[in-house]
Amino acid sequence: MEVLTNNPINTMLKKDNLLLGVILGLLTPVVGMILYYFLAFLPKGLSFTGFVELLGTNRFLLPKFISVSLLLNGLVFYLYTRKRRDVTAKGIFLVTMLYAIVILLLKLIF
Repeated sequence: MEVLTNNPINTMLKKDNLLLGVILGLLTPVVGMILYYFLAFLPKGLSFTGFVELLGTNRFLLPKFISVSLLLNGLVFYLYTRKRRDVTAKGIFLVTMLYAIVILLLKLIF
């Protein structure tokens, strides 16, 4: 049981700092993207490379896809605000707003 309590990753996730929030805010949409692929595109028989090619050729889908993958970021933000880890939640919110700016720029460009 000592191994679990002294785990540096476990200890880092319990801290309340901005860097952890930024890291979680950047990585959570990637996990959301992978989950979205497995739930929506894999049952249709599309490989992951085909999925990436689809996003590359149909650039108008990219803002929509980023928006859907950000839903998981909202869940993580909610969990950290419920735990009163407000500084970490600020980092998650900051990265989410940066993603929103990217989505708006992509919509203007394409």
